[in-house]
Amino acid sequence: MAKKVKIELKLQLPAGKATPAPPVGTALGPHGINLAGFVKEFNDKTAQMGDTVIPIVMTIYEDRSYSFILKTPPASNLIMKAIGLQKGSANPLTTKVGKITAKQIREIAEKKMVDLNANTLEAAEKIIRGTCRSMGVEVVD
Repeated sequence: MAKKVKIELKLQLPAGKATPAPPVGTALGPHGINLAGFVKEFNDKTAQMGDTVIPIVMTIYEDRSYSFILKTPPASNLIMKAIGLQKGSANPLTTKVGKITAKQIREIAEKKMVDLNANTLEAAEKIIRGTCRSMGVEVVD
């Protein structure tokens, strides 16, 4: 018999650096799961991923057990890492903060393909280009 699902949560945590303090504690505490156990399991699974932010989809069951799925880092984080930015533009229409090549966009699209709502690599590249545009990053071909 399948376990009864209590709630499904989405969190974004730094790889290998999660702690039971907020935001983890405030998000998971009310559902009565073992915070220390979750933090240890998450940090063990993500320790080799460096300093990226990892989105997770966590399912908490009625018996206070849980499971979680790791997703790929957000496209904006991958773009910033690819061109060495600290943050995107406050006003992307007028202020451009960097340039990215079509090759870098293809690499990011290939990495994000499993989590994107796209059937082809070209469609995934368009999604990444749109993220670049909204961050104030100029695409050079």
